[in-house]
Amino acid sequence: MSKYYDKFIELLEEMFQFSNEDLDFGIYRIMNQKREEIRRFLEKDLLPQVKQAFQKYQSADQSQLRQELGKMRVALEAAGVEPETAPKYVQLKEQLSKSVDLDGLESEVFSDLTNFFRRYYNNGDFVSNRRYKKDVYAIPYEGEEVKLHWANADQYYVKTTENFRNYSFELPSKRKVHFTLVEASTEQNNNKEQRDKERQFILTEENPLEEIQGELYIRFEYRFADDKAKREVLNAQAIERINRLSEYHNWLEELQKPYEKNPNKTILEKHLNDYTAKNKFDYFIHKDLGGFLRRELDFFIKNEIIHLDDLDTENEARIEQYLSKIKVIKSIGHKIIAFLEQIENFQKKLWLKKKFVVDTQYCITLDHVPEQLYPEIIKNEAQLQEWIRLFAIDEIAGDLTTPGFTNPLTVEFLRANPYLMLDTKFFDSTFKDRLLMSIDDLDANLDGLLIHSENFQALTLMKKKYAAQVDCVYIDPPYNTVHSEILYKNQFKHSSWLSLIANTARVVPAFWQRTFSFGIAIDDYEFVNLAALCDTLFPELERNIIVVNHHPQGSGGRISRTHEYFILLSPSDAPAYLGEPLEDYQEDRSFMRSGTAENNFRYGRWKSFYALLLDPKNNQIVDAEEPVPLGQPYPTDVTKEGYVRIYPINTKGEERVWRSSYETGKQRIKNGEIIISDKGTVYQTIDHESKREVLFSNWTDSKYNSGMHGSNLLRSMGLGNSFDYPKSIYTLETALWAQTYGKSDALILDYFAGSGTTGHAVINLNRVDNGKRKYILVEMGEYFNTATKPRIQKAIYSKDWKDGKPSTREGISHMFKYIRLESYEDTLNNLELRRTNQQQLAIDAMESGAKEQYLLSYMLDMETKGSASLLNLSMFENPFEYKLRITQNNETRITNVDLVETFNYLLGLSVKQVEVIQGFKVVKGNLPSGKQALIIWRNLKEKSNDDLEEFFKKQRYSTLDTEFDYIYVNGDNHLENLKKDEDRWKVMLIEEEFQRLMFDVSDV
Repeated sequence: MSKYYDKFIELLEEMFQFSNEDLDFGIYRIMNQKREEIRRFLEKDLLPQVKQAFQKYQSADQSQLRQELGKMRVALEAAGVEPETAPKYVQLKEQLSKSVDLDGLESEVFSDLTNFFRRYYNNGDFVSNRRYKKDVYAIPYEGEEVKLHWANADQYYVKTTENFRNYSFELPSKRKVHFTLVEASTEQNNNKEQRDKERQFILTEENPLEEIQGELYIRFEYRFADDKAKREVLNAQAIERINRLSEYHNWLEELQKPYEKNPNKTILEKHLNDYTAKNKFDYFIHKDLGGFLRRELDFFIKNEIIHLDDLDTENEARIEQYLSKIKVIKSIGHKIIAFLEQIENFQKKLWLKKKFVVDTQYCITLDHVPEQLYPEIIKNEAQLQEWIRLFAIDEIAGDLTTPGFTNPLTVEFLRANPYLMLDTKFFDSTFKDRLLMSIDDLDANLDGLLIHSENFQALTLMKKKYAAQVDCVYIDPPYNTVHSEILYKNQFKHSSWLSLIANTARVVPAFWQRTFSFGIAIDDYEFVNLAALCDTLFPELERNIIVVNHHPQGSGGRISRTHEYFILLSPSDAPAYLGEPLEDYQEDRSFMRSGTAENNFRYGRWKSFYALLLDPKNNQIVDAEEPVPLGQPYPTDVTKEGYVRIYPINTKGEERVWRSSYETGKQRIKNGEIIISDKGTVYQTIDHESKREVLFSNWTDSKYNSGMHGSNLLRSMGLGNSFDYPKSIYTLETALWAQTYGKSDALILDYFAGSGTTGHAVINLNRVDNGKRKYILVEMGEYFNTATKPRIQKAIYSKDWKDGKPSTREGISHMFKYIRLESYEDTLNNLELRRTNQQQLAIDAMESGAKEQYLLSYMLDMETKGSASLLNLSMFENPFEYKLRITQNNETRITNVDLVETFNYLLGLSVKQVEVIQGFKVVKGNLPSGKQALIIWRNLKEKSNDDLEEFFKKQRYSTLDTEFDYIYVNGDNHLENLKKDEDRWKVMLIEEEFQRLMFDVSDV
């Protein structure tokens, strides 16, 4: 084959990730299991179709004619005949001039296909690069007045972790090696990684290597290096330690061999370096790769392959060859596109499918907990230790750290401290069930929800439940500056960021009530892009901009760059935004004018240069004395009533003026607006409630300073330096008050929750006006457990903190739920590819065309059915033991999935009651339609259909609860047979509904 064929093969191997054939995790594992089948199809079945397509021109192939012409020339010259005089030679030569260069045609096809796919393929992704001519590209445009476009506009930005958490590879001998993380120490007090100190992969001290069932596991911790050693040094140390473990010599012998593609490194060195390096893979999934590439291939053919000058109407044979080449390019191109489309759509399916809830817990203040549970709570050492860590209760309950754990807590102590928060994670399932059974109308009584998850996955899972219920969405996304830069590939920094924001912004409208607002915090760096994106996605909404300029001063004579923006989106008919929260409605402003302008001084403004009269007995301003005319001396002694005269004269002796005229000033004194500080400064107290109807658009007050009221607040709560620039609590209180139009019972959503400032602000606002506002916070960071959730717990327990301890213990009654979702990486790492014997027999019996179609379009979907992460229905036999490999705190463990909670969200159920009765788990609630649902879960190995029917009859659901419209049960059953004439409920099989709802996804 030609060099063009070799280049095309090289590109195909890159696109189908043949270079990662030794990796054995995530999508790599799936591709590797089918690698030989894919390679065989491409090289043995697909590409030879190019040669087959030109077979009809074989008789006129230039290479054959040249050989024949050469032989004839030799024979003629040997016979002494001049070749050019021989009619047959001339005829054959003329035939050669009109013949087909088959090698050339094939090379052109491979060259054109290489050029096309190379143009659009970019290191694992396909990016729009429609080219009209050299260095000139086109963007999709449909006649809009203004068009916002970015390179990754048609792709999902997949927020993967920055480090590999699971990494496996195959040795040349086909034996498998796994790098695994075991749980290690995290940052103390959640201190963020310092610029010169980052967590690193460090080989464990104990049992660093272990062979399990013929596979080698090499264990690492992810923690700070004691000596601040760099990655390269730690890797070298790890390799040295591994190589000394002689008991694993049968593995080491192969691990120490040179890596085939880079002989300068051993196999172990190569993979360890890849594992510990920053992960830069899997960031985009195209929404419609097949449609996109087919459209672009058509454009490519029309614009760069079809040339009108080549359509020589006098030579029909050449036209036929020319059109044949185009057909081959299109045919082969479409088949490769179909295969790429299958892989991309499979990943898209994994990204869009609803994720499992892998853990559900509750934090509940003790005033909601039945006292009969108090004795068990007292005995729970883990709960006690958290109360010491979070709330410093050892300062009010005595020494709780005695060796041997002598617990001095009493029932009376718990009664006296009703705002201590019980966390169900410290208790077994039996205790948790009894606690939840004591709470009626469970979801309605929750004050908040925290979700530990990637935000797109969280929004799509809870969309059905909270549709049209959210009053206010506020987000503070990464600003994409050096301190909050998102992960991005190659040059797509701004483009990646826009895709990240657009991922979720397209989902958000499903949550909005009719009157709503959407607030987004941003700074200069992405402000222009974000504003344009908002106008593109929400053209019908009104967009307002607030400047949060909490450091208005310049720097070095330059314009200040410390301001941020607050973009507010709302319906055009929404109520006017209100002012600041109640407790912040008053502002004290200096009553003496400052500045250098002429009207700030006395000259010509004598009516504003009057004396304020101070009563020294109570240090209050009681009156104002009429100003003397210009040019006349003004009195400075004490009045006959004993009042002290105060004039607007500054410390430099300059005669300035008051902010108000004499008449207005007297009225302000009468209204109690003029006060004097202990240091003698005169202030005007401004009541914004009566002066302001809408929100100011320029926030300059120092209370909006993120350092003063953001970072300092976190430190005072004992949550360390977790965040570079956390929002000021006052910024959020003001923003949320305005965004909810002053409602005291609003539902507020923040899906970039960070440290939890939004939840904290909601709690503070409720404290002020005894409101019933609720919050939903979504955060994917590992600091969810060390900063976000603890902050909410602390804010509930006390409103004031110092040095990590509560200054007061004035808590509020509160309950919130927190859940953790399966991640996209978890989904990938739980995939299993299986081809049954029946499937293989069916494939073998297929005709070549049908077999090709199966490989190109259906293989991955068909052969991953039954993977746990894609729903293994057989595991519903015991739904309380459905397991997945889940990574948390950088350690992957086999974890029980909460199918009950997952199904509640898939249904969109508002849970009213959860009960465990006679081994059945029963959930009652309302569906989004308003219909009533009863859900019964059972272990089929323990509860037969006879048991189910007996239970159903004993609970008298058919007679007492005729309000149920739907009854859901796992496992085949005969409940329909128990219906009476007056019963209208319908029995649904949980497994069928679960599968339908989990994959009931739409592009967003």
